[in-house]
Amino acid sequence: QVQLVESGGGLVQAGDSLRLSCVVSGLLFRSYAMVWFRQAPGKEREFVAKINGGGETTEYSDSVQGRFTISRDNPKNTVYLQMDDLLPGDTAVYYCAAGISYLYTATSDMKYWGEGTPVTVSS
Repeated sequence: QVQLVESGGGLVQAGDSLRLSCVVSGLLFRSYAMVWFRQAPGKEREFVAKINGGGETTEYSDSVQGRFTISRDNPKNTVYLQMDDLLPGDTAVYYCAAGISYLYTATSDMKYWGEGTPVTVSS
């Protein structure tokens, strides 16, 4: 049984930092690209960041580039999202997802999803 369990969300003030974690079990972790998405109230789920299986290649959305950092620890089956200089616009539920291909990481391409962890940034 595949499980993705996110943690680390919470209520913070603008300018603060948070680190999200996603622990994965039930699959060969290093074979999967890992992606963070987020969904704000009333909006569609959107791409935030992705990392390939070996951890050498990353990509970010324009809205978080330079403020967020995605990383992974393959021996620990964990992917992280370090979020710095948080803005109220970052308020959302954050989801991690696993996909077979680093190239194709739309929501419809993802094979497994976590339940999400909420992040609220106050101004």
